[in-house]
Amino acid sequence: MKEIGEVLSAISNFIWDVPLLILLMGGGFYFLFYSRFIPFRYFWHATNVLRGKYDNPNEPGYITHFQALSSSLAATIGMGNISGVALALVAGGPGVLFWMWVSAFVGMATKFFTCTLAVMYRGKDADGNLQGGPMYVIREGLGKKWMPLAVMFCVAGFLGATPIFQANQMVDVIGQVVLMPMSISVEAYGVRLVIGVVMAFLAGLVIIGGIQRIGAVASRLVPAMVLIYSVCVISILFIHADQILGALSLVFQEAFQPRAIAGGTLLALIIEGGKRASFSNEAGIGTAPMMHGAAKTNEPVREGLVAMMGPAIDTLVVCTMTGLCILVTGLWKVGGSDGIALTAQAFEQSLGTMGSIGLVVSVLIFGFTTIFGMAFYGRQCFEFLAGTKYTHLFHYWYVLIIVVGAVVSLEVVVNVIFIGFGLMAIPTVTSAILLSPKVMQASKRYFSSLKNSK
Repeated sequence: MKEIGEVLSAISNFIWDVPLLILLMGGGFYFLFYSRFIPFRYFWHATNVLRGKYDNPNEPGYITHFQALSSSLAATIGMGNISGVALALVAGGPGVLFWMWVSAFVGMATKFFTCTLAVMYRGKDADGNLQGGPMYVIREGLGKKWMPLAVMFCVAGFLGATPIFQANQMVDVIGQVVLMPMSISVEAYGVRLVIGVVMAFLAGLVIIGGIQRIGAVASRLVPAMVLIYSVCVISILFIHADQILGALSLVFQEAFQPRAIAGGTLLALIIEGGKRASFSNEAGIGTAPMMHGAAKTNEPVREGLVAMMGPAIDTLVVCTMTGLCILVTGLWKVGGSDGIALTAQAFEQSLGTMGSIGLVVSVLIFGFTTIFGMAFYGRQCFEFLAGTKYTHLFHYWYVLIIVVGAVVSLEVVVNVIFIGFGLMAIPTVTSAILLSPKVMQASKRYFSSLKNSK
């Protein structure tokens, strides 16, 4: 297993190097300036769309704008926001948080373009159902000669859109907070396997219900999970209120002062921040367009505006709260390869038993909602490649991979996800850049109609 982990780590580091950083962050800056910040000026309008002001049940699609964003957030607000941020701070120091913010800000522009295109170029699956996502954008928008790019996205998506990281970290937090006080080791023979099987069974009940059930469950759980987690984190920050300004100051001070643990260079620090932000909010990876492509709307720009809010909530809010918790408690200096353990220490150290309970509840909700969302993404990729008649095989595989994620090492899990996400970003951002003039044409028409309607 150690040898496999080293090979996967080498592949991950090769993929997440300068060219991919240029594509993701450079592409984000391109979208930001090419749009002339227009989407950001309509942020309040986006909230009205999200509230259902423009919902029309007769328009094509399967879920509302709110359900689309909730389901997308369900898949992105997860272990990357809790243990992923802790691991990033250990690997790169406080400065990595700054580069996560930068990546998230440009990621908002990326999400606007990619998710507008997901509705603009929806296609039909083998059963004739309307679907969205980078593979359909490539097929419908760029033409059949670009199909290898669509296939590349789906193969990488089948690898990247898996629940192994969530399953692994859910088992760890159960072991850290629930089993350890009872003198039960999560590493004991069979314990991880049993927990993994139970999680797989519970997840299967929702996953087999399809996008409508995932959307319904997510729209109920996402607000609850953000509220519970936010209350816990705000309580910790309140206890350490005198250290918040110092922590923020440290973030900015070290943003351009890379530590040896981050590779010793500014470039390595930026890559770490960009990689962790992408893992967290998935801007440019291509998963969110598959969910937002299912929204009930005839206005592509409207869905792009809703999708733009994702990185703001996910990284600028949730990841920042987690990062500040780790910083004000000083646990980022402790180090370690287990991100969830560091976050658990921060919660327990500040809030005692109630903190531990709050984290367990948050992690379980975060984890399960991400598992549900990833199931939809993985299935979309699988059906594009193999057709809809084999969907039941995907369900079996997906439930099995939850169990696998529960028992393998964290190093293997993280590198598999990074490899998949890195490869998914290439066709997603490339196609979005090529079709960006189409988005701007639609944006000018849509925003002009808004002004004329006032």
